[in-house]
Amino acid sequence: MTVQRINLPELGLPAGPYSHAVIQGQTLYTSGFTAYGTTAQAKPVKEQAQAIFRQFEIIAASQNTTLANLIKVTVFLTDPSDIPELREALVALYGPNVPASSMVIVGSLFAPDLAVEIEAILAL
Repeated sequence: MTVQRINLPELGLPAGPYSHAVIQGQTLYTSGFTAYGTTAQAKPVKEQAQAIFRQFEIIAASQNTTLANLIKVTVFLTDPSDIPELREALVALYGPNVPASSMVIVGSLFAPDLAVEIEAILAL
């Protein structure tokens, strides 16, 4: 089985020993993405989620697919009180193509002004 590792210059270099995404077969797996380094970094969770999905769109487009092919997302959220705002943002981002989803409440992410990290799995 072939595994393809993807790092896209428009997303910057990974900050650690990981790839932006990995393809195995007809499935694309992203690393966890945050709003780190974007204009949304210290903004409300809704804006951070939108910034994350813009990064996912770049990855998807690089493989000739779209977020309509989302299979699963895993969301890591630092503040449970942000759940309603985050869900509102996700509904708008998904449109009719709602993926399977898990949400985990975490104590913190790697930078204190990050409220959410999301990883995704897409069909190619």
